[in-house]
Amino acid sequence: MATLFYEKDADLSRLSGRKVAVIGYGSQGHAHALNMKDSGVDVIVGLYPDSPSWSKAETAGLTVRSVDEAAAEADVIMVVIPDTIQARVYKASIEPHLAPGKTLMFAHGFNIRYGQITPPPFVDVSMIAPKAPGHRVREVFKDGQGTPGLVAVHQDASGHAWQDAIAYGAAIGCARAGLLKTTFTEETETDLFGEQAVLCGGVSELVKAAFYTLVNAGYQPEVAYFECMHELKLIVDLFYRGGLSYMRYSVSDTAEHGDYHSGPKVVTDETRQAMKGILADIQSGAYAEEWIEENAKGRPWFDAVRAQERDQQIEQVGRQLRAMMPWLEPVVVE
Repeated sequence: MATLFYEKDADLSRLSGRKVAVIGYGSQGHAHALNMKDSGVDVIVGLYPDSPSWSKAETAGLTVRSVDEAAAEADVIMVVIPDTIQARVYKASIEPHLAPGKTLMFAHGFNIRYGQITPPPFVDVSMIAPKAPGHRVREVFKDGQGTPGLVAVHQDASGHAWQDAIAYGAAIGCARAGLLKTTFTEETETDLFGEQAVLCGGVSELVKAAFYTLVNAGYQPEVAYFECMHELKLIVDLFYRGGLSYMRYSVSDTAEHGDYHSGPKVVTDETRQAMKGILADIQSGAYAEEWIEENAKGRPWFDAVRAQERDQQIEQVGRQLRAMMPWLEPVVVE
C-alpha cells in the first residue's frame, strides 16, 4: 500500500523561524510562494535582476531578491525554475550559499536523478511535487482545499528531512489532499513516461492521426477537429471524476462498444513494445542525455519541430473554430 501523509501528520512549526526561498515565479513558483505566505511562512522569491516576474511578485506582496541573495538568506531553498537551466543556476548562484542545516528542495527530480546537480552531503535534499499546474494549486488553496502531491527525500543530513518536507507540503496545501511518499527516481521516471507515452506525446499523435485519417478520407476538417480534438476534453473530464468506468457509464452504449471493439486495434502489442522502449530510455538515462545535449546545442531540432507543429492544419483549423467560441477563453500561441 502507498504511504500517504495528511495535515494531521504535518508540523508547520518545523518552518517557524526559518526563511524559505522560492527560486522562480512561474506557474509553480507563484503558487508555492503565495500559499506559504498565506500559511504564515517567512518566504522570499529569488529571481534574476531583469526578470519580468519581479514586479509581479512584489505586487503580490512578496519580498524579492536576486537568486544569490535569496539562497544566501534562506534556510530552505525550493528550486522551481525550468529543468534545462537548473544546473547552471544552481552552480552559479545556489551551491556557493549552501551550508550545514540548510535544505535544498525541488518540485521535480530530473536534475538529481540524472546527476546534473549533486548537492553537498551536509544539506537535506527533498521534493514536493504537486500533481497539478501551479495556477490550480493556488486556486484550490484559496478555496480551502488542496491538490495531491508527491513527497520524497533524497538526502537526510539533519535526521528530520521527512518532517520538514511534509511541513512544506502542508504549507502549500498539498497535505490537505494527501502527500504520496515516493523517491526522486520514481517521480522522475514516471513523470517523463506519462508525458511522453500518454499526456503529451501519446495524446498529440493519436489526435493528429485520427484528424488526418478523416480529412484524407474527404471529411470536412472542421468536423474532424470537433470529433478528434474538441470533444476529447469531455471524455477526459469523465476520467478525472470517475475513471474509465464513469466514462463508460456516461457515454452511449454504441460509444462504449466502440471502446472495447476498436481500442485494442489502435493500441496494439507493437504500441506496448514502443512504450517499453520509451520507459527503458528514461530508466537508462538515454532520453535525458539526448535532451541535455539538444539544449547544449541551442535546441535546433526542438525549435524546428515546434515551428512545424504549430503550422499543422489541425492547429490552423482549431484556431479558427476556437475564435468562434469565446466562452472557451481561447488562447493563441505565437
